[in-house]
Amino acid sequence: MDQVLGGIRVLDFGRFIAAPWCSAILGDMGADVIRVEKREGGEDRWVQPVAASGEGATFLQCNRNKKSVTLDSTTPEGLDVMRRLVATADVVIANMPDAAMKANGLDYEDLRAIKPDIILARATAFGSGGPYSDRVGFDGIGQVMSGGVYRSGLPGQPMRSVVPYVDFATAMNLAIGTMMALYHKRDTGRGQLVESGLLPNALVMTNAMIIDQALLNSNRTAVGNRGSAAGPCDLYRVEDGWLLMQVAGQPMFKRWCRMVGEEGWFADPRFANDDLRAANGDVLNDRMQAWCDGRTLAEVMAALDAARVPAAPLYSPQDVLEDPHVQAMGFLKPMDFPGTARPAPVIETPFRLSETPGTIRTRAPLLGEHTDQILGELGYDPAAIAGLRQRQIV
Repeated sequence: MDQVLGGIRVLDFGRFIAAPWCSAILGDMGADVIRVEKREGGEDRWVQPVAASGEGATFLQCNRNKKSVTLDSTTPEGLDVMRRLVATADVVIANMPDAAMKANGLDYEDLRAIKPDIILARATAFGSGGPYSDRVGFDGIGQVMSGGVYRSGLPGQPMRSVVPYVDFATAMNLAIGTMMALYHKRDTGRGQLVESGLLPNALVMTNAMIIDQALLNSNRTAVGNRGSAAGPCDLYRVEDGWLLMQVAGQPMFKRWCRMVGEEGWFADPRFANDDLRAANGDVLNDRMQAWCDGRTLAEVMAALDAARVPAAPLYSPQDVLEDPHVQAMGFLKPMDFPGTARPAPVIETPFRLSETPGTIRTRAPLLGEHTDQILGELGYDPAAIAGLRQRQIV
């Protein structure tokens, strides 16, 4: 099957999520992705290990459809290997500090000297050109500096999300930018530098909050699981679990009122619009909780579905694995990996194209699994490869 990025070669010097997930998406769409890492392996390979060889859960997700080459590119011989690799590539992806980029020969000007039409896709913490640009950062840095964590949790107890959504947003937008650069290169023959940063991507998520603050000086605070802009909205306990319900807009509010027997609230001035319903959310949420008391999850979900009110049960990771819709849609693809007790359920390409869908063709690679193959393609014979290994270059 022809794929959109067939024939495109990507060198992935990324670690953790922001760069590796970007290259994974490109790999799903057919690109030939080569992960280049240190001889001992990148730090992200060993986080939250799930395989006998030590590879971690996030690594299995973010590095499918890739080949692995080990390389010490800070040595003269290693730098020569790296230059030969770059000469074969269309895209280089990295998320290193400036000094590390330069030391590894990944500075944009250095890459252009090797291949003038190269595209460098770079994930940073804060973006280039500001007073924080030299700082390093992880997902949580973007979360706490975006205003989102301030509004999460409860007053006096802010709560960072355990889900690294800033990393993944950065990776997805870096992939979009890379595709735009490839489109431009196809038309003009010119490469370019593409950058996506943790903080600006976190600000994408909180921009409405920032606009609200700038224009209205609203000084909103954390409200736990309650809705901050509409209501009722909260997590509600039922006899056998929890569920989230979210009501927004007058038509949906009226449907909810009918369901809980509160038609008199149609004309109540406390609930005249979404903002007022959010401000009086305690009243609405208490009524919903009282309605849920004594009912099972299935009963409550059936009633909410009939009323066309958005709701969902609170799932554990095990519940996700067992959900019939997740199974029927094939969102999680079983992927064999050496040393795991069973196939790993790896998320499919997070968008679907009818004519050129993304595919998971190969598992995440073992450390250096394809080094000999790639070096052979670059013109190194077996004796030369053995010498590189002996000198600890690869």
